[in-house]
Amino acid sequence: MSYNIQLFSIQTKEKEQAADDDSFFDLEENLIPFTEKQVAGLKERLLKYKYEFIREDDHGLHFNHPDEDFGTALLTEKGLYFNASLSESSIFEVGMTASEFTDTGEFVKYDPQNDGWEEF
Repeated sequence: MSYNIQLFSIQTKEKEQAADDDSFFDLEENLIPFTEKQVAGLKERLLKYKYEFIREDDHGLHFNHPDEDFGTALLTEKGLYFNASLSESSIFEVGMTASEFTDTGEFVKYDPQNDGWEEF
């Protein structure tokens, strides 16, 4: 088992809140795609955070981190998905990393295990 934290475009958050639909995330077409520039920026930022690119497949770009507390990441055209182990330190590190990625205002953090959207 793992703890999942997701990063989406601000437009996805706006669309989800307007939809008021508990099954919103069940349909991938509900998610607003990142721009090519955003995908490139997120990939570059993952590398700066010492995530290592592992492979690309039909799901997206897969990354691992040498410090297991930082978990793994999957970058798709519509979301950045972090997976942490269930240890307190891993959940904290992955959660903080995801929050730091929202600093440009383009992205928002969604934590399905902790009441959804991160609000400041």
